Amino acid sequence: MTKKYKVKLTQHAQEDLEHIFYYIAADSISNASNFVIELEEKVYSLEQFPNRNPLIPENEYFETDYRHLIFKKYRIIYRVSENSVFILRIIRGDKLLDL
Repeated sequence: MTKKYKVKLTQHAQEDLEHIFYYIAADSISNASNFVIELEEKVYSLEQFPNRNPLIPENEYFETDYRHLIFKKYRIIYRVSENSVFILRIIRGDKLLDL
């Protein structure tokens, strides 16, 4: 049986999702809704095998062990701790993580 992790969004990640929604909604609420639904599906796919994704390059500077999942132009940055996956940020792929 595959181990299942509990996915938890931090306040920053929730705010990132809202910002993404409103940014896209400025052009189309329908597109914004669809995009965020797809993005959330990717986030919750981390319930299984969250360690399958690569470590982020910023770990070298922050001395962390964060990973990221790429979805279209966004990076879902997270850390795995015991039975949980903490979604830390959801940022554009061309941005570096800023703690």
